[in-house]
Amino acid sequence: MAKWTAFPHLGDYQFDRASVKKHWLRLHAGDAEPLPSSPQVIDAWALFHNGEFQKAAEAGVAAGGDGITVANKATAIYANYLEKKEKVRLDLFTEVAQRAALQASDHPGNANAWYWQAYALGRYSQGISVAKALAQGLGGKVKDALEKAIRLQPHHADAHIALGTFHAEVIDKVGTLIGGMTYGARKDLGLKFFQEAIKLQPASAIAMIEYANGLVMLEGDKKAREATRLYEQAAAAEPFDAMESLDVELARAELQG
Repeated sequence: MAKWTAFPHLGDYQFDRASVKKHWLRLHAGDAEPLPSSPQVIDAWALFHNGEFQKAAEAGVAAGGDGITVANKATAIYANYLEKKEKVRLDLFTEVAQRAALQASDHPGNANAWYWQAYALGRYSQGISVAKALAQGLGGKVKDALEKAIRLQPHHADAHIALGTFHAEVIDKVGTLIGGMTYGARKDLGLKFFQEAIKLQPASAIAMIEYANGLVMLEGDKKAREATRLYEQAAAAEPFDAMESLDVELARAELQG
């Protein structure tokens, strides 16, 4: 495996097995992942929360079982925020989607197996263009996997965000009529999923960012002021771990750019 780009603030977060367990509910408010019983998997999560994404992915794969979820999250977050080469990014998302699909096949009751499959396919779709991805049938796979994740874990804030984004992007790219008839995308549902995500995790920077993006796609310029307010809230959030730090930096960069 090629060496991944380092998280730019290594050392800012110092989680270990004990502190990950202590702060588990706060750290996993977005993905609703159950606390693992395996110490090795918790150690892999500590690497993830500290920003050691490549080590976390390798440790998760080595641990197996619930460790696959650590590997998928670490790889997907790294690819989304830190990988500079587009082909490598797409390859990493493909790797996550395939690994998560296998995990979902083996453990169909695992909400995050479905979620990470959907997340990876969704980011891959954005990389190749949403319109092209819809033509390849990826939209239906993303929607189905996210709906399964939410059925299995109704408090999965991140799945609500992603499903809101699905509805918004489809409508933005192909319009309300075709989006609704062909892909089951609806403006009211998209807004509802975003609002539920904010309700489930009100301090989440990424929920605010994606809701802001979704508002502009679904409502246009009339919601630009509200979208900016959401970005400002996200930029002012206090990150609790490395991933949240990347979310907050994204919001700040958007406001500056």
